[in-house]
Amino acid sequence: MNTSVRLINDNYISPETAVRKFRSARKFRTPLYLYGVTGIGKTSLVMNNLNMKRCTYYSAADTAAEMVEIKEYEGERTVILDDLHCVTDSAQRELFSAKIRQLLDQDNVWLILIGRCPFPRWLLGLRTKYMFVEIPEKDFLLTLEQQKIYTERAGLVFSEEEHRKIWQVGRGIPMSLVFFVMEKGDLERTKKRVWDFLETQVYDQWDTELQDFFMDVSITESFTLQLAAMLTGRNDVEQLIAEAELTGNFFDISGTDGIWKCRWEMRVSMQQRLHRKRTPDQIERLYYTAGLYYELAGRIPEALAMYEKYQDMDSISRLLISNARKNPSSGHYFELRKYYLALPHRIVADSPVLMAGLSLLHSMLLNIDESERWYHELEVYAQKHSGSSGKEARDRLLYLKIGLPHTGTVKMIDLLKNADILLRNRKVVLPELAVTSNLPSIMNGGKDFCEWSKRDRELAASIGKPVSFVLGKYGKGLVPLALAESYLEKGGDTFEIFSCAEKGRMEADSSGKMELVFVGSGILAWLSVLKNDAAGARTTLLSLRERAELEAPNLLENLDTFLCRIGLYQGEDVSAWLKTAPDEKKEFYTMDRFRYLTKVRVYIRMGRFEAAYCLLQQLLYYAVMMKRTYIHMEVQLLLAIVQYQTGQTGWKDTFQWCITQAEEYHFVRIFSREGSLVYPLFGKEKFIWKDGAYKKQVLSECKQMAENYPSYLQGDEETHIVLSSNATRILKLQEEGLSASEIAAMLKLSEATVKYHNKETYRKLGVKNKTAAIAEAKKRKLI
Repeated sequence: MNTSVRLINDNYISPETAVRKFRSARKFRTPLYLYGVTGIGKTSLVMNNLNMKRCTYYSAADTAAEMVEIKEYEGERTVILDDLHCVTDSAQRELFSAKIRQLLDQDNVWLILIGRCPFPRWLLGLRTKYMFVEIPEKDFLLTLEQQKIYTERAGLVFSEEEHRKIWQVGRGIPMSLVFFVMEKGDLERTKKRVWDFLETQVYDQWDTELQDFFMDVSITESFTLQLAAMLTGRNDVEQLIAEAELTGNFFDISGTDGIWKCRWEMRVSMQQRLHRKRTPDQIERLYYTAGLYYELAGRIPEALAMYEKYQDMDSISRLLISNARKNPSSGHYFELRKYYLALPHRIVADSPVLMAGLSLLHSMLLNIDESERWYHELEVYAQKHSGSSGKEARDRLLYLKIGLPHTGTVKMIDLLKNADILLRNRKVVLPELAVTSNLPSIMNGGKDFCEWSKRDRELAASIGKPVSFVLGKYGKGLVPLALAESYLEKGGDTFEIFSCAEKGRMEADSSGKMELVFVGSGILAWLSVLKNDAAGARTTLLSLRERAELEAPNLLENLDTFLCRIGLYQGEDVSAWLKTAPDEKKEFYTMDRFRYLTKVRVYIRMGRFEAAYCLLQQLLYYAVMMKRTYIHMEVQLLLAIVQYQTGQTGWKDTFQWCITQAEEYHFVRIFSREGSLVYPLFGKEKFIWKDGAYKKQVLSECKQMAENYPSYLQGDEETHIVLSSNATRILKLQEEGLSASEIAAMLKLSEATVKYHNKETYRKLGVKNKTAAIAEAKKRKLI
């Protein structure tokens, strides 16, 4: 249909990037393609930025290709061809393609194409030849500041917090904002109007097959071809997805790494449509199918989330029992804690595996009383039951006696000897028992074995074979690796450490577990660091990481954390790692202890001593509760550093405690790893040493490490914080007492821009307010 068009909205707010591209294309009469979801403002942009006297508009929704006609003698004209996503018939696509090519070849025509999806595949040949300018959906989105302007023009005034809530509804899509104003600021009614619009103006125009497809996959955050096929029962999923992509820009992720993800607006509205059009039994079947898919793929948290939707307790219990048969290194105890803790008592009390799992989980969560309660219930169960269930209960009890995190290692030698006898006589079957907790350590892995290091050679000779037998694959290479780590911590002979570490690593690699290969690689990496070869340490760990991605993804978080530690020695910016670090403020998780201890060091590096101090207090509580001798010493050493850096006199007593404790075990490397920070402390006071040779070795190594890595945990002040010129000017003006509005007027910026710079400055400096930012910037000589 040939339609004359006019400026349609006096209140139109121009999206700057889109307008700039539009005007550039108009200036050079370059063909233009605009796309985005319905309501994004594609047509409005064109209508509000053209001289409409020489303009012709067609909608492919109600216009056949042969009806589009512009004569060359009519002079220069702008031709707008809208709704290209409506051209679904292959014959019509060929006709439209030919017509568009004809228009592109006419010198008197400037062609504008509009659709909902990225450049259609059936027109790609034209795109290559005629070099279209494209304006994608993201260029149409309004900013938060433009949202404020629009609502104010409509007489609606909101606080900053309210504007953020409004933003979450439409996220910059103009149509949502128009509906919001129409509903006079009622968010719930706005959402309903948006969903109703999608229902009537978008979904109802589709074939029923496409509607059914999107309703089925809407129950999941994202989907693969296999999952979509299981949910829909179709074998032509790829074809449906291709049709969907041509119909509109409805995916946040389109096939990246085999994953598709619907946009949140579409997913929510399709879920509502699903509940209107399907029966509860049909919907329950969808969730069960999705849960089964995730279960078969080993994605237990996602499977449980699906089963939980319809309280499928049989499937939930089955999965939790299966997970509880794994050790904490390979299971999902923490991730699934809400499901475990929500289990009815009767279900847990009827399963030895679940009772053992709850005892282990509560110990990991530092709920010692609850852990002991479930342990005693399991004991009672074992006494009352015979046969296979009684035997399983006894197997689990032995496992807990050895493996419960809070019980320490006081009776461990006798327990392991007894387990060795029982296993050889086939009286018990011991579940898989890991000793590293995915950490690059045995002595400080699943349990703390500092006491054993005092008699490392003797114990290796006397109980090495029984321990290796009891642990099965986790025992392959364990003895030489444990010796290597003990020698390493005590500052032993480098060649002996290297020999034991390589032997243990090779044994673990040939018939053991990747977790122990990590221990061996970690010991070798520390040797490289001590030899002033941090780059070599990084190479060792990166080689292992390539394997872990395929063979042991459970190691990746701690491998990346170890690489962060190496980066600290090399003076690198580790802010990227910090974004992936666990948040101790939300919940302290004992399995993340290596990451927390690294985070403390990053905090020290950044000068965020208050944050470091708070995290150290959490770690100190953990170390005491769980009888972690080595971590207790490590935490106290880092605490002494923080106390010294912040001018607290208590650092001397804390440091002396570390010296006394470490000397008892002859641990040298606990000090020398922090060489550049602790070496100066030794000269600040007179400390008590019992062993002169030990003192000499510690001081010598710390001095050498300080010389090798002089910027370790230091030097973030000038080299790693960079403020933009605007941010620096704003900070200087704030120091002079100017308000945000005054600064905005002086620098010719919007007030929102000034506030954005402030927020980024506070984040970079690790502070929370203007006064602290000014003080920190002065300290770092940034202003």
